[in-house]
Amino acid sequence: MNTFSYQELYEFTYNILLKIGCPEADAKLATEVLLSADLRGVDSHGVARLSGYVRLWEKGRINAKPQVKVTYETPSTAVVDGDGGLGLVVAPFAMQVAIEKAKNAGTGWVSVKNSNHYGIAGYHAMMALEYDMIGLSLTNASPLVSPTFSKERMLGTNPISVAIPADKQPPFVADMATTTAANGKLEILQRKNQDAPLGWVQDADGKQTTDANGVKKGGALLPLGGDREHGSHKGYILGSVVDIFSAVLSGANYGPWVPPFVAFLEPDPNPVGEGLGHFFGAMRVDAFRPADEFKSHMDNWISRFRAAKPIEGHDKVLIPGDPERELEAERMVNGIPLIKPVEDDLKALGLKFGVEL
Repeated sequence: MNTFSYQELYEFTYNILLKIGCPEADAKLATEVLLSADLRGVDSHGVARLSGYVRLWEKGRINAKPQVKVTYETPSTAVVDGDGGLGLVVAPFAMQVAIEKAKNAGTGWVSVKNSNHYGIAGYHAMMALEYDMIGLSLTNASPLVSPTFSKERMLGTNPISVAIPADKQPPFVADMATTTAANGKLEILQRKNQDAPLGWVQDADGKQTTDANGVKKGGALLPLGGDREHGSHKGYILGSVVDIFSAVLSGANYGPWVPPFVAFLEPDPNPVGEGLGHFFGAMRVDAFRPADEFKSHMDNWISRFRAAKPIEGHDKVLIPGDPERELEAERMVNGIPLIKPVEDDLKALGLKFGVEL
């Protein structure tokens, strides 16, 4: 496994995006969003996805020069049409609309249609933090998940991210799939020829399996909880809420009609909407109580939870966002490790477009 500096991966990704026709500003933004995943340890959603975006562009399913626009709005809500663009560009645009709405109305809510995979949910939610706002980020995704009691793929991994500002403490940043594990984690296991933990995947007959290639063989990812006895119905419900907020509300495709991320699978010939959907929220803290007062109490909340007595074998209790923040600081200094299949994939991409890694 080789390690690359942030700047090396930034220059490579940026130049690849320019090669497929992205305007400079879009290429810079998309690169920043994509690499935020690698920095925070969500390797499945970082540069490992770059060739996937390029293949979708080659198939005409991603518009490199989208005219992203608001198509409907009220003082506190909006619908954004991503014009088939990179979700890495569409999502920050939409989140900024939510933030501007919140500045004026106290809260802002934006649902998005006609977009694509938007990277890590946390990036967009965290945009609200610098404004003393709470950020919310949701997206639907390729249907790889079976609802509880089903063997048919109906939902995506449909993540939820919430970012909450604090004062002296780092912010609270939750960023999670509504499945037991994100599909990207399965892809990492596949590259390493390792098994998946029980409760992540079911086979084509609906039986749990440890085969990391189970989804490729006709199986499905499982909702958060894994099975009914461990609360998979709750994961199913959470994923459904994300799907409805992101797509039924905006006019994007939902459920089994969501277009697949992989270019070798064609979208449904009879779509119910346009592209993928996202949903964003921004809430001004001082619309509820003075921001300084709130952030002081968030510090108190975080400090008390950090002080909770850990169980044997663990040194401390973590706050959502801790592992990612610590890894980001470490990787900015020591570089981002890439497993060999990802490195080889990027080098092949670079060879194709004349960009050296």
